[in-house]
Amino acid sequence: MKLQILLSTQNQKDYGLLEKMNIHSDVLVINQGMGFSEQCIMNDSYTIRWINCPEKGIGLSRNTALQRASADIYLFSDDDIVYTDNYHEIILQEFERHPNYDIIIFNLISLNPNRPEFINKKGRRVHLFNCLRYGAFRVALRQTAYRKSRISMSQLFGGGSRFGSGEDSLFLFDCLQKNLKIFASDKTIGTVSHHTSSWFSGYDQKYFHDKGALFAAMSRPLSSVLCLQFCIRHPEMLTEFSFLHAFKMMRQGARDYKRDV
Repeated sequence: MKLQILLSTQNQKDYGLLEKMNIHSDVLVINQGMGFSEQCIMNDSYTIRWINCPEKGIGLSRNTALQRASADIYLFSDDDIVYTDNYHEIILQEFERHPNYDIIIFNLISLNPNRPEFINKKGRRVHLFNCLRYGAFRVALRQTAYRKSRISMSQLFGGGSRFGSGEDSLFLFDCLQKNLKIFASDKTIGTVSHHTSSWFSGYDQKYFHDKGALFAAMSRPLSSVLCLQFCIRHPEMLTEFSFLHAFKMMRQGARDYKRDV
């Protein structure tokens, strides 16, 4: 099996980012915010395919990468990650150990204590009720799974889109709806800084509004229930607003999505 990293980034002037991230496997870079161009470079034993494009939006970036990816295993990636030296072997070994799974989610340690990542201490199957805790930059999938499902990222959610986050949650939700099998591994493949974000500026009004829109995208009939359970399960996020106010903002986001989409 061959692994290919699908890296989404912006405004990069050279290839220095790949060394900074400790990438030493095939990589497809979607570099947004630049004039359109494309290069393919052999570096030691792996290939760098670099695509510059003027459009912006994380959903568009990941879809562009998926449509052009060519390996057996694809790993989504962001530009604030540093991989362990053996990430390549870890990922391929996990897919060999779990041949019946289409998607495997790996651990990445957050360096920002205010934005921790959920860490799996043991491997487990991912279902609809626990798929919302993982970002796309932790997700690896088989080429065969992508081809049979033709799954894609929503371009309404995520950095550079109308709704600031949730494209990764919606992606995993859609994968499960299409009967793809997802496994959360206890293996760690690197760190993510989480020090800057194109969409997260705290648990503010937009955060709760967009979360409500996400739940409406998942299920229009159950959006209010999903908003309510989110507020109940995440009291640590109610730093600026009361429970009732946060719930109302989420319901407004759900209504806006239902009205406009």
